[in-house]
Amino acid sequence: MERRSYFGTSGIRGRVGEDVTADLALHVGRALAADAETVVVGRDPRPSGTVLADALAAGLAECGCDVVDLGPAATPTVARAVAWHDADAGVAVTASHNPPAYNGLKCWQPSGQAFDGAMQDAVVERLIAEEYDLAAWDETGARRERSDARERHVAAITDSVTIDPADAPSVVVDLGNGAGAASVDALVELGCDVETLNAQPDGRFPGRPSEPTAANCESLCDLVAATDADLGLAHDGDADRMMAVTADGDFVSGDALLAVFAAALADAGDRVAVPVDTSMLVADALADVGADVVYTEVGDVHVAERAVAEDAAFGGEPSGAWIFPDDTLCPDGPLAAAKLVELVADGPGLAERVAAFPSYPIRRASREVADKLGVMERLHDTVREAYDDVDTLDGVRVDLGDAWFLLRPSGTEPIVRVTAEARDDARADEAFEEARALLEAAA
Repeated sequence: MERRSYFGTSGIRGRVGEDVTADLALHVGRALAADAETVVVGRDPRPSGTVLADALAAGLAECGCDVVDLGPAATPTVARAVAWHDADAGVAVTASHNPPAYNGLKCWQPSGQAFDGAMQDAVVERLIAEEYDLAAWDETGARRERSDARERHVAAITDSVTIDPADAPSVVVDLGNGAGAASVDALVELGCDVETLNAQPDGRFPGRPSEPTAANCESLCDLVAATDADLGLAHDGDADRMMAVTADGDFVSGDALLAVFAAALADAGDRVAVPVDTSMLVADALADVGADVVYTEVGDVHVAERAVAEDAAFGGEPSGAWIFPDDTLCPDGPLAAAKLVELVADGPGLAERVAAFPSYPIRRASREVADKLGVMERLHDTVREAYDDVDTLDGVRVDLGDAWFLLRPSGTEPIVRVTAEARDDARADEAFEEARALLEAAA
């Protein structure tokens, strides 16, 4: 079985009881124990998380590996805690922004970076072989609970962010019933006036769907607009993502927020790592400060890898995953929240920062295909023959100069996604239709 059959763009993930089971978690624990003496485990608030975390810990312990159990914890807290406890790996039991019927396992290195391809392959090989080194009865691993992880995460954030109490903004934080309370704690310690929304952890996500999209954050937008708040912030279930709302209650797109961060953090000669589906807005914003964009495959794992390889000043995805390499190599929603509030405190406000950039029209669609791999192979051949500037890092991306389009297969579904963007509507439509015609011919 291939790695992608287990690991998608962001760890192992699927429907509980079908793709993700206690049996799978048990075997993953056994597989990880082959290269580890100590592993940190934490989980988001999903009801299935306790069972999966227990099974994972059992697999680790029965192969002689000690387990540091953080209990309920944000994914970036788990990632950071690997180094805190001198552990060999960490596992967050989470499905991030997916609906409550989903759960998964995301593995972390001591550096705070997610498992790379080689490390994922090693786990999958052991899962397929089902050959584990079970410990003797008196050599099983110990499982100890730690309750200070959130406090340590908050301390790390407040050490990295400086806000003058006289300029501290008023903030509304929508936790989405998830695990991101470290955001609230850190902002309060930094002197901000904080109001919360959907703050009760509940993995059924009764307040809103977990993914912090514009449609799902309407209540946050309304609340910010109705108060004197300077901005709003929103997390997903495990708080690896962070999205934002201006003081006027306008949801900021992921591409615009990426441009805000990139322009503020990158200097001349710097690089910023972004996935291939990112708006040209980001490249234009970086060009204005003399910095460059480097493209990666979609997924924060790949953004972090490229950020390290390119010594990037920053890395991010329009989905809301933000990586600050000087602090940590995991997408850290609470840290990103504090960093954004720091920018707003220094001025100008978020709306003014967003308004400094143009808004480019982008078109997106998906097409179901019977033979995804065959379609992509045909597209690779056709596009390479027809265009000069082609990137096949993740799917097929064509730079048309004044526009671009991307044809990319879904990692989990029999679907090819079409994305096109230009600086005006007519050209965006042309590029989109051009890409869609190529897909129709290949399908």
